[in-house]
Amino acid sequence: MSAKWEKKGTNDGVLTFEIDLDKISEGLDVAFKRVRKNINTPGFRKGKMPRQIFNKMYGEEALYEDALNAVLPEAYDAAVKEAAIQPVDQPEINVEKMEKGAAWVISAKVIVKPEVKLGDYKGLEVPKQSRRITIKDVEQELETRRERQAELVLKEDAAAENGDTVVIDYEGSVDGELFDGGKADNYSLELGSNSFIPGFEDQLVGHKAGEEVEVKVTFPKDYQAEELADKEAIFKVTMHEVKAKELPELDDEFAKDVDEDVDSLDELKEKIREELKQQKNDAADTAIQDAAVAAATENATIEDLPQAMLDEEVNTQLQQYLGNMQQQGIQPEMYYQITGTTEDDLKKQFEGDADKHVKTNLVLEAIVAAEKIEATDEEVAAEIKELATQYKMEESAVRGVLSDDMLKHDIGVKKVIDMITDSAVEVKDAK
Repeated sequence: MSAKWEKKGTNDGVLTFEIDLDKISEGLDVAFKRVRKNINTPGFRKGKMPRQIFNKMYGEEALYEDALNAVLPEAYDAAVKEAAIQPVDQPEINVEKMEKGAAWVISAKVIVKPEVKLGDYKGLEVPKQSRRITIKDVEQELETRRERQAELVLKEDAAAENGDTVVIDYEGSVDGELFDGGKADNYSLELGSNSFIPGFEDQLVGHKAGEEVEVKVTFPKDYQAEELADKEAIFKVTMHEVKAKELPELDDEFAKDVDEDVDSLDELKEKIREELKQQKNDAADTAIQDAAVAAATENATIEDLPQAMLDEEVNTQLQQYLGNMQQQGIQPEMYYQITGTTEDDLKKQFEGDADKHVKTNLVLEAIVAAEKIEATDEEVAAEIKELATQYKMEESAVRGVLSDDMLKHDIGVKKVIDMITDSAVEVKDAK
């Protein structure tokens, strides 16, 4: 095969290639077998017409379109490989020459990956990260765990305060009309949690069990139920109970209650310190990696990003997001109903960062090529094993979903990220 690539614009061009006589013959055989199944010809059983008779009656040219469809995908892929280009969208195919007894000449308008001009990507300066754990950090985490162990104690004849939990009935109306979702009985609400409409919880502070309270609020302008947005509402609230948090004493017994692996409060504090240290180190490592990769991407130059790549990125992000929702038992239709959004709304959320993600991936792939980084068979096997464990799948199932080329690509990108990160220099005043 002879393939010729002629660049026309920044990221597009025309790929011209031939389909030789042997491949054409294979395509014609496939096309004829498909066509003759549906031909009724006097003197022959249905589907049994000889090729010579078909050619005489209809002409071999009648098979050309089906034959081309049969052989084009393989021929196009071979031409792409020969021309060493990387298409990012479906080609626009044109038949330039299709004559009997000669090779067919095909041209394809193709959009390809843009050229990446790399800048500096080693030894980049990144902001210095704090890894220090203070006594205050430990005390705050200890207090958080203490809050989790708090008990709610009924307050007798005492007014509700922020931080208390009240048990209420409520019924809301707008312009004198009740609305969906505006009524509940024996609802537990922590005052100050900001889980209700702004202003609702504040108006219950200072009231006691047994009282009836009229709460006036205005729904936010961006409220998810559009028919209620920016509307004034009145809630009739009945206070049934007021409960205060009773925190446990910070002692050895508390420590053993929250963590069965420790025997004293001092041991719990030390364990918390180690856990916070690990969390802070992980966060610092991630911040350095993100900053280094962002700097390497910023230093590179890409003249233009094809819209096809941006669209693919948005669709990928959309499918991943909806996939995560489905793992939580929320189907797309349910998600859109709950949030009052549409698929187009969700796509718009991902469009903002699509160019950054696409550029980052292109830069990382360019560095893989520049550094001649390759993944070994052992690394591919290890990656498959890790993915199988992570997703609780058989290794054979992982291999069925991901090709070696895909795995080697991902491993190469990971190696580049590690290289960029490991060579980065933390600087106190780095931007």
